[in-house]
Amino acid sequence: MNFDHLLTGIIFMAVFFVLFALGKVVYNLLHRDFDLNREMVENDNPAVSLAVTGYYAGLVLAIGAAIVGPSAGFTADLMDLLIYGVLSIVLLNISSFVCDWLILFKFKISDELLRDRNQGTGAVVFGTLVASGFVIFGSVSGAGGTIWTAMGFWALGQVLLIVAALVYNFILPFDLHQEIERDNVAAGVAFAGALIAMGVVVGLAAEGDFVSWGESLPSFLAYALLGLVSLPFLRLLTDRLLLPGVKLSDEIVGIRPDHSKEERGPNVGAAYVEAFAYIAGAYIIYWCI
Repeated sequence: MNFDHLLTGIIFMAVFFVLFALGKVVYNLLHRDFDLNREMVENDNPAVSLAVTGYYAGLVLAIGAAIVGPSAGFTADLMDLLIYGVLSIVLLNISSFVCDWLILFKFKISDELLRDRNQGTGAVVFGTLVASGFVIFGSVSGAGGTIWTAMGFWALGQVLLIVAALVYNFILPFDLHQEIERDNVAAGVAFAGALIAMGVVVGLAAEGDFVSWGESLPSFLAYALLGLVSLPFLRLLTDRLLLPGVKLSDEIVGIRPDHSKEERGPNVGAAYVEAFAYIAGAYIIYWCI
């Protein structure tokens, strides 16, 4: 590594942190219904911490997309980082409202995070924003595209995340929104894993150089739809392979194996296994296909 390369790297890191700080300011301005420091430090609110951590993780992925890839020269790279970095901040914050309006639409997310300190809701927000970060990463990275192609792939990715949420809820034997609203952390964690998995598949499908809509769009949709169709099978595989003899839906809702009426809480450990299965499956799909 020569001195010029090191100096360039330091400059890009500095700009990255400036953009990250800008993203934090934008988030605070759009969420003036609560004070972030008070909720995380004074009130020890784990639900808000989960949601905000998801935003920060998504922000790193989104801004990072403007850095990766072959260099076009210092000035061009720096301009791309500034332009696409700001665009990524805007898209990620729009994604946070998509979660509020179209994914967890049966209740008000801010009430669950602030009033009820609902970690299940926080986990879903975390999953949505990390998934959106992957989608933005794939949409922005690669050569040949423009701001409009990046926005187009991001919009398609958001639609697919919404559809994935509907499919996930459809294959469950219980009402997902009802479980999350009653502070079921396990349900939120499992759902977050499914969303992140879909974000990984969609993001990796969008990754690469853009040639034309006629050539790039069919490939993108094929990979993305494959991920969507695979969701039920990944859940079944988890049931049969990772936790044999255990019914995940019963564990997540908190039903005893003998279906007795004895009280039992949701099994968050089982939800972690399910979330892992979804995310691992998403990478396996990409590596193999």
